[in-house]
Amino acid sequence: MFGRFKKSKNQESSLSQQQLSNALAQVSLPHWPTPVPPEWITVDGQHAQLTVPFAADNSILEPLKQHPELGQLSWSLQRNIAKLPNSQPELPLTFGNIIVVSSGKGGVGKSSVSVQLALALHQLGANVGILDADVYGPSLPTMLGGQEQKLEINAQQKMIPHQRHGIWVSSLGYLTDTKDAAIWRGPMASAALQQLFRDTKWPRLDYLIVDMPPGTGDIQLTFAQKLPITGAVIVTTPQTVALADAEKGITMFRKVGVPITGLIENMSYYQCSQCGHRDAIFGSDGGASVAQREQVPLLGQWPLDARIRAGLDEGKPLVAEQPEHELSVMMKNSAYQLAVELYRQAQTRQPATR
Repeated sequence: MFGRFKKSKNQESSLSQQQLSNALAQVSLPHWPTPVPPEWITVDGQHAQLTVPFAADNSILEPLKQHPELGQLSWSLQRNIAKLPNSQPELPLTFGNIIVVSSGKGGVGKSSVSVQLALALHQLGANVGILDADVYGPSLPTMLGGQEQKLEINAQQKMIPHQRHGIWVSSLGYLTDTKDAAIWRGPMASAALQQLFRDTKWPRLDYLIVDMPPGTGDIQLTFAQKLPITGAVIVTTPQTVALADAEKGITMFRKVGVPITGLIENMSYYQCSQCGHRDAIFGSDGGASVAQREQVPLLGQWPLDARIRAGLDEGKPLVAEQPEHELSVMMKNSAYQLAVELYRQAQTRQPATR
């Protein structure tokens, strides 16, 4: 059972394999619903390594360090992020695990959520790209900065994505003038999106976040049916109008065979920066109710906060500029939950390949 456990020639482990087995059965990692799988553990003398198949940072080691017996070992973290099954099994998973971030309607902060999730996954040790699929209103160049830098085209006619704050980004906004409007019918916009996806020379990625346009129309259906998607994240606000559209988005993805990885309730509340009072100006727990009703994991309830808005307006996202800020920690926790849930759901469908 513990075939990966090994002992150093120079130093014996203070714990026997039986003790390790019993101790691991008592420990659960954050948001991981079962005890630590023994195959994730390697022990060499007094050093132990946890190897996880999803994005995570060293905080995941705390339950192991705090256990009376396991805490005797010196722990380190290794990531071996798995390539998971996708919605189009016949297509090669060239660009890592593809996560679409979608919303039933506009104005719920989908792009800002996409950016912060991508940056947070990077801070959790993953190689991350982000594709701006909102071809009618690309906003990633504003939120990530470098709007004046156009995408380069190599000799193979592939677009070279920009690297911003440690993640790779491709957007129509890096190809056009900021005031240009994409006056396209649905099929043309869908074709442009597929070309942007396939003709970007992405490096090796663990996750590719796709910031989808709002709605459940032609672009969304084309992307869902023709591109290999690992999972979808639904963004909504707590208000009734947004919730109804969020449920339509969930229904659409399920009909085309795309797993719903989770839901984020954005603008969950406004917190006064002066007195700390919280005001649920868009309603209370609406997104949480939809998640429960649809049996979708709730990945987080993010506040309406001027600091998040200001950072994105300046091309300096809070989670990148101030990773230890309480809001950044909250967003990183959502990203970690997303990575765990993506892997966990894949295990219930079929074994992952590494």
